[in-house]
Amino acid sequence: MERMPRLYVEVDAGECVVGGKTARDCVVIQENVEVWLKEGDELPGFVDREKAEFLAREIYDRFHLYVDREEGRVLTDAILILPDGRTRIYLKRGDELMILPVEGYTKTIIANVGNRVRRGDAFAAVTTRKGEVHYLKPPRTGTVVFIDEMTDRPHYVYYLLPEE
Repeated sequence: MERMPRLYVEVDAGECVVGGKTARDCVVIQENVEVWLKEGDELPGFVDREKAEFLAREIYDRFHLYVDREEGRVLTDAILILPDGRTRIYLKRGDELMILPVEGYTKTIIANVGNRVRRGDAFAAVTTRKGEVHYLKPPRTGTVVFIDEMTDRPHYVYYLLPEE
């Protein structure tokens, strides 16, 4: 069974820290320093609550709530930690994402979260009712940051962070 990525999103300081202790798992970023805190940890004394940015752990499946699907832009700063525990993807408010739907009779996911997909490489395959297989390829090279399985219809939506 594959583990899920972890998602941290920007919140007000009061949502992370109550009375000097963390109310939930948080990341505090101040200038070039990151402090990773578990629920109940004390906030270090050098952290200035006015200057620091606070990101709280969120349920990964809610990632789509932090993306403007019309414009394909990230609505808030976020950090994704992939299942390997070492790889991190930093997203800034306003970052552009490619939102690519995968619709068809049967779908096969080829690229998973964290995979880099080059332009022209298949990230998913769709089989039609006639048995034809079509490979879906991104218009630009990017990294898969989220795959949304739509519950109201049988298809997926890929969110790719394009390379510059």
